[in-house]
Amino acid sequence: MEKAVTDGERPALQRRPGGRPLMHQSWGKLLFMHWRVKPELLRPLLPPRLELDSFDGSAWIALVPFTMWNTRAHFLPPLPGLRAMHELNVRTYVHFDGVPGVWFFSLDCTSAAAVLGARTFYFLPYYTAKMTLQQEEQTIQYTSQRTAKPVAGFKATWSIGESLPTSTLGSLEYFLTERYCLYSERRGSLYRAQIFHQPWPLRQAAVTSLDSNMIEALGLPEPNGAPLLHYAEALDVDIWPLRKL
Repeated sequence: MEKAVTDGERPALQRRPGGRPLMHQSWGKLLFMHWRVKPELLRPLLPPRLELDSFDGSAWIALVPFTMWNTRAHFLPPLPGLRAMHELNVRTYVHFDGVPGVWFFSLDCTSAAAVLGARTFYFLPYYTAKMTLQQEEQTIQYTSQRTAKPVAGFKATWSIGESLPTSTLGSLEYFLTERYCLYSERRGSLYRAQIFHQPWPLRQAAVTSLDSNMIEALGLPEPNGAPLLHYAEALDVDIWPLRKL
């Protein structure tokens, strides 16, 4: 059995932030689908003050379909309409003043209330979508069709594989998955929200079918080659309020 990681052993950016989080969520049935991409393709899509993060000279773009539940304000029970929903995001990796985080190009969600809340309080580019997740044994089928413009859709089938070791600081898996803040922008101002969770319990995965134009909807070319895949069954997440930088 692997030794549990305590806060004292975590890298500084992986320790639980002080103060009270604003939101709690549980994420699961999650698939990281990553492609290498030329940095010059992503740079024009980012705020000028953010630095594009890279690993061994490559930038990365990701599609991340998952489901979530137990969504609630930290001081309240789960709210009707926010208890369970599906989400699909398109993301890349950035840093500001040396603090690495996630930049979301788009986030599609089945809950209109969640879309409104995230746009209002986190300035994130959320869209409503019709989405389904079906699982039979170790195979998951996931579909999403955005109901707002710009129109975009996603359909994939994947199988869940064996458990992977906990990713270590300095590895590609850590770079791609262990991100403890998100960035957003509004009216030229940059914002950051911290998040906290235990290390991702990653597993292998294999995609048997994929039909998506989520990345192309951003004006980017279709990614080349097969994606790098990691799956996670479930994870609890706390999210802190947005702060202006």
